[in-house]
Amino acid sequence: MSRPTNSFCNQVNRREALRQLGGGFTSLAMTGMLAQDGFFNKAHAGTLYGNPLAPREPQIPAHAKSVIFLFMYGGPSHMDTFEYKPKLYPLDGKTIEVKTFGRGGKKNTGRVVGPKWAFKQYGQCGKYVSDLFPNLGEHVDDMAFLHSMTADSPIHGSAMLNMNCGSVISGKPSLGSWVNYGLGSVNEDLPGYVVMLENSGGPISGAKNWTPGYMPASYGGTVFRSQGDPILNLKNAHNMPREEQRTLLDYLNTMNREHLGLRDDQTDLSSRIASYELAYRMQATAPEAIDVESEPEHVKKLYGMDQDRTKDFGRKCMLARRLVERGVRFIQVYSGGAHNDANWDAHGNLEKNHNFHAGNTDKPIAGLIADLKQRGMLDSTLIVWGGEFGRQPTAEYAKGTGRDHNAYGFTMWMAGGGIKGGVSYGETDELGAAAVKDRLHVRNLHATVLDRMGLDPNNLSYFYGGLDQKLVGVEGAEPVRDIMI
Repeated sequence: MSRPTNSFCNQVNRREALRQLGGGFTSLAMTGMLAQDGFFNKAHAGTLYGNPLAPREPQIPAHAKSVIFLFMYGGPSHMDTFEYKPKLYPLDGKTIEVKTFGRGGKKNTGRVVGPKWAFKQYGQCGKYVSDLFPNLGEHVDDMAFLHSMTADSPIHGSAMLNMNCGSVISGKPSLGSWVNYGLGSVNEDLPGYVVMLENSGGPISGAKNWTPGYMPASYGGTVFRSQGDPILNLKNAHNMPREEQRTLLDYLNTMNREHLGLRDDQTDLSSRIASYELAYRMQATAPEAIDVESEPEHVKKLYGMDQDRTKDFGRKCMLARRLVERGVRFIQVYSGGAHNDANWDAHGNLEKNHNFHAGNTDKPIAGLIADLKQRGMLDSTLIVWGGEFGRQPTAEYAKGTGRDHNAYGFTMWMAGGGIKGGVSYGETDELGAAAVKDRLHVRNLHATVLDRMGLDPNNLSYFYGGLDQKLVGVEGAEPVRDIMI
């Protein structure tokens, strides 16, 4: 009998099919074993089924132990704060040709809004700082300014996700989650990642800004209140029987995952149990950590806690320092919440908006830098300041001084933790409309933070969806080496 000639039979006979299927099942079993050993999650092989926040050795030499990210939600105006643009002053009120892209769409012309504050030089480096920040001006020799930042979106929601999670798409792990995934926590009684919000409310996109994304829930940010119970309902949970605690944990995690649009199989049971056990231990530890009233009066005054205007943000900055002392890896403090003038989003009256928010934060942030420095902690604590984007040199409306959003060029600064002081990197054009020299992307900022913390930004990965996912994306990113010690 002649052999069949159809292609299927030519490619696979019965014996070959059995051999290939057997080999496939062997590979499947090996894949499962490798996953249990953490092979696919390179930052901490072997810990997936243990304590996910167990401390780990850095991938590269570390300069910082903790990060304090001071997030100016809404988008501060760079040409009114830290990037001096003298040619803008005489153009005030004139209509010029300039390409912009913000909430109001793309435009080719606009009415210039000249800077509303004077600038003067500070420190040995002679850095120009506006009158909005007289206290921070005294610390420019400790700060590195990034004047050529760019982002992927001029819209708050997606820009916030971009700055916090490296992508305009929701569901990705935030910067603090990556830090804790890579390094773990040195304090088993406090979260490795703490978020403090403005009293007026949280930012747009809410918890998506401090989400663990597709990572275990243990790596997500924990919202702390600066007064009273640091975490709501913690006392009641502490008094529950252990089985009820675990039942409640399952319910809360299910609700949280549904809110973030994530699947049940993205959170392993051991991680959820570890999260609740952490909450259980925090009942005794967290109240002591937030007890800023025990601080000496001269330290409270340094942070502006003796003044009504600066008391709230000063308390949060002091609490950030206390959490760093206790081993918390990543703390994010928000200035501005809710919408419109409740944050730095100055669409109408620029002077009223920025006078208010800068006045609330200038002294507390300067106090934080001074306090960390006098305690010998600044060298090991990385401070990051900035918003999700900057603002345009032109007015958004026919009248008024409000500026639209600007993702083409804006300023952020860093201090401490392996960062050179008294330096400026990059610049926008003479109007401040777009970055033109040494352009930086949000990915470069993230890469710099990870590098200073001892994590290789282009090799720190988490296996998910068939890919080695990275904070800096498939493109990768280099740290800003010119500002690094």
